Amino acid sequence: MSRPLLLGLLINLLLLAGFVTLRGDLLALAIPFALYLLFGYWRAPTELQLDVRRHLNLERVAPGQSVVVTLTLVNRGAALHEILVQDFLPPGLTVTDGAARHFATLKRDASATWTYTVSGPRGYYGFTSTRVEARDDLGLIQRLETLAAPGQLLVLPPLVRLKRVDIRPRRTRVYAGTIPARTGGPGVDFFGVRDYQPGDTTRSLNWRVTARHGEIASGRDVAMQRLYANEFEQERVADVGIILDGRDRTNRFGGGHSIFEHSVLATAALTDALIAQGNRVGMLVYGQFLQWTFSGYGKFQRERIMQALGAARPGGSDVFSNLEHIPARLFPINSQLVIVSPLVADDLEVLVQLRARGYQVMVISPDPVSFELSHLPPTPEVEQAGRVVKMERELLLGNLRRAGIQTLNWNVDHPFDRAIRTSLGRPPQWLRAVGGQV
Repeated sequence: MSRPLLLGLLINLLLLAGFVTLRGDLLALAIPFALYLLFGYWRAPTELQLDVRRHLNLERVAPGQSVVVTLTLVNRGAALHEILVQDFLPPGLTVTDGAARHFATLKRDASATWTYTVSGPRGYYGFTSTRVEARDDLGLIQRLETLAAPGQLLVLPPLVRLKRVDIRPRRTRVYAGTIPARTGGPGVDFFGVRDYQPGDTTRSLNWRVTARHGEIASGRDVAMQRLYANEFEQERVADVGIILDGRDRTNRFGGGHSIFEHSVLATAALTDALIAQGNRVGMLVYGQFLQWTFSGYGKFQRERIMQALGAARPGGSDVFSNLEHIPARLFPINSQLVIVSPLVADDLEVLVQLRARGYQVMVISPDPVSFELSHLPPTPEVEQAGRVVKMERELLLGNLRRAGIQTLNWNVDHPFDRAIRTSLGRPPQWLRAVGGQV
């Protein structure tokens, strides 16, 4: 029950009792309460005419980085003697300095500004509104109003810099890059020997082959030696599709633990490296629904994918519980697919089918077995179950490798860049020349 209503009932009861009993002291006792109520209504705030502006010193930050939120409140109406402002924080953010509540007094056309500091984990956070509570001097009458104060904060995933990610798609694009194209032309790696053609540099001449197999072509007046030149493999850019597995069944474990953040870290590192190499990269988050970032080049595409990763969340869905619903038509045939997933047993068939359709498939798999074992007590039962599950996982990864799928089993306790460098390094020259796999 509100204070004005309670006070009004008390005044009416005193007046009624005074008139019924004809006692003046009861009537006199109601006078102070009546004056108190009248003073409250006299000093009560009228219609609130307030403007709220929000400013964040940073809108793109790393996890745990502090962001200063500045709120400015301007009074366009009558003077307000007491106001209490409560800012609504998005779930996940925490206040590290200052407070999201502020008490102030505002005269007409006056303003009040205050700041506080927040931080949070990876994610997208949208600020929506602020609640303002105005009171009279005696705290009797209150007026509440919610004012729109939009703002947004994107906490990007941590970025691990990779020197190089070697991929070998079956088809490349026409632009120069770093991916061997399986065709002769200007390049670095040796590709073959061909007849010397006008315009070739003398440095490309292969004198040993010329001496062994060169024939004398006799003309009318002069005899000419047949020359051979070295041919190098062209290096171009490629289409790369990154698929991030966000299914609950593969990422969430008992006790509320999730390996999804490690998958996001790997995806961000691969995106940064592949775009830096000049490739056209697109990303699909496969989880509760499909979140597709169209393929593109350069820094703007990198920013789009990083923003999508910042807002990515794992989720469950009956439709997308298996990888069989991956929309493969989003990716050009013979392009490179990089799938970041902890994997389950029924994913094998789908990945082999993608490989058979012409895609070059690379699987980056954060190891869910070692991750879950690290959060369980080291009992004999747990150790025995861990050995069985590890054997099943090794069998799954072995079947993927035998199907020609490049696979990395990443123990998330180790740095990702080291795992990439040691397990997916540059293939030897003889293997690259014949288009082989690592």
